[in-house]
Amino acid sequence: MHKILIVDDDRELGSLLAEYLQQQGFLSHVCNDPLHGLQTLKEQSFDILLLDVMMPKMDGFATLAELRKFSKVPVIMLTARGDDYDKILGLELGADDYLAKPFNHRELVARVKALIRRLDPNGILANSDTLEIQGLHIDLSKQQIQVGDALVDITGTEFQLAVFLAKNAGRLQSKQVLSEQVLNRKLSAYDRSLDMHVSNLRKKIAEHNIHDAIKTVRGKGYLMIADS
Repeated sequence: MHKILIVDDDRELGSLLAEYLQQQGFLSHVCNDPLHGLQTLKEQSFDILLLDVMMPKMDGFATLAELRKFSKVPVIMLTARGDDYDKILGLELGADDYLAKPFNHRELVARVKALIRRLDPNGILANSDTLEIQGLHIDLSKQQIQVGDALVDITGTEFQLAVFLAKNAGRLQSKQVLSEQVLNRKLSAYDRSLDMHVSNLRKKIAEHNIHDAIKTVRGKGYLMIADS
């Protein structure tokens, strides 16, 4: 049974959300204080973190930045407004997905299940194969990317994006296909999460002196350049 941690200062909402998730077959735990949430994540393992943005003392962005210093747990940000700024900042800091409040609980469960499907080590990536492309060593069993002896610090979503592009190197992948295959949902208007994941992946690869591995075809999609 998958474990979900909810970090939200709204006690009533957190309690109701935890109860609903448990009805859907998840183990859920609530922390109403971000510092308590961070400590809980250091002491226990969770499959997904639901992290509210608007919290006093320490907001969700600061919490996420601190979290990424010691954990790669998949994160769904719960934004109060759904502003592009909130969404983009969350993704830049290492969130895997976001959902604007107020949200339909069934939509949240759908996002949670989609995230679990694409990051579950017992899923489609669970094999001992490796991929070598553009100087990247992609280990599917360990879900790691290395450049030489150095690990590329990526999220699970960025890893799956790299794998899908690498397996289809040299072939243009539309945003619609990437959204369905990597994010497990249809591309919707004004949804920039895919673009942000690609941008983050590029930046992290570039930190290891690998540039232009992923090409943008304006208005169509992305492709990873095949080795010549």
